[in-house]
Amino acid sequence: MTTSRPSQTEFVAIVAMLFATIAISIDGMLPALPEIAETLSPAAPNAAQLVVTSFVLGMGLGTLFAGPLSDAFGRKRVILVGSGLYCLAALACYFAPSLEILLAARVLQGLAAAAPRTVSIAMVRDLFSGREMARIMSFAMMIFTIVPAIAPLMGAGIMSLGGWHSIFLAYIAFSGLTMLWLGLRQPETLPAERRRPLMVASLLSATRELLGHRVILVGTVLQTLTLAALFATLSSIQGIFEQQFGRGESFPVWFGVIAIISMTGSLLNSRIVMTLGMRRVVSGTYAGVLALTLISLVLIGSGVLSNDLSFALQVVWCVGLFAMMGLTMGNLNALAMEPVGHIAGLAASVISSVATIGSVALAIPVGLAFNGTSTPLLAGVACLTGLALFLCHFVLGPRSPA
Repeated sequence: MTTSRPSQTEFVAIVAMLFATIAISIDGMLPALPEIAETLSPAAPNAAQLVVTSFVLGMGLGTLFAGPLSDAFGRKRVILVGSGLYCLAALACYFAPSLEILLAARVLQGLAAAAPRTVSIAMVRDLFSGREMARIMSFAMMIFTIVPAIAPLMGAGIMSLGGWHSIFLAYIAFSGLTMLWLGLRQPETLPAERRRPLMVASLLSATRELLGHRVILVGTVLQTLTLAALFATLSSIQGIFEQQFGRGESFPVWFGVIAIISMTGSLLNSRIVMTLGMRRVVSGTYAGVLALTLISLVLIGSGVLSNDLSFALQVVWCVGLFAMMGLTMGNLNALAMEPVGHIAGLAASVISSVATIGSVALAIPVGLAFNGTSTPLLAGVACLTGLALFLCHFVLGPRSPA
């Protein structure tokens, strides 16, 4: 039972841990992909990438329901139930004897993980709004970034002790600790008198309201494109480091370095968003990442650089791509949620679900196009960020929302 309200710092840490459920579930699997391919799909090694995207697909589907359930039954209860189901699905993954069963269990795990991921955003919106919400989200994302930094190292360490199956036991332990912290320290943020009954008519009415806001529609598409670039990168990055640059064994260390450096994106956003505004920060970020991607595509793809210089540029590009998350996603969430605080749970569900499922549809072809080099990934990300920049500049515009 909660005995006192946590400080803002502790609240941000709790939200970051809830976000981190997703990061650890994805990034912790990256070092295991070659062994999963060798064990479960030796004839089609690229199919092992689906261990990442199947989880994301399930998360996108589950996101559609998590928010409305939290609007009806409260944020805390839905997060705790979803986290419990997540642990059961992780146990199913641990015992999976084939790739098909593993992928099915990963979809279920993603469905359950949607609760902490989506409802935590609604929980932040219950307490904050506008640029202040964007600032809180930036701090949470900054802490959250630490988990991707250590997740591959954790995965590699666990694999050395008990094989890739044992990674799922670590997921259970992580989620259990997070549930305990939330349950003991965080009060419910949605009081009973503000809850909305779970009725189809009210859900349809609220969804129609969402569709009436241009900023929500454009913000959702921008989140889709941003997440697609991220998931395509996560699907291919381990193979690029191993096959193109011969650094497969040191990949967890390099990934950790990249993740830690990319934390500066969230830190920078927390410093400048109150002054520049969310839209200008997002637009400038897309422009910078697009320029870096095109430069990397030309220099790495043409072979004019030595292997070491190409690898260094690839690392710089990865830092820029991951930093883009901290400079855009919190701002885009805050922009989209600003007009709909009274239906925050449903809004978070619809926006996150559409963005996640759409991003998987865009990321899978880019990931499966992997040919041992970074060229397909860089070309795909250039298209995604180029379209995002166009929409951000010409459709969303630079002005602050009313």
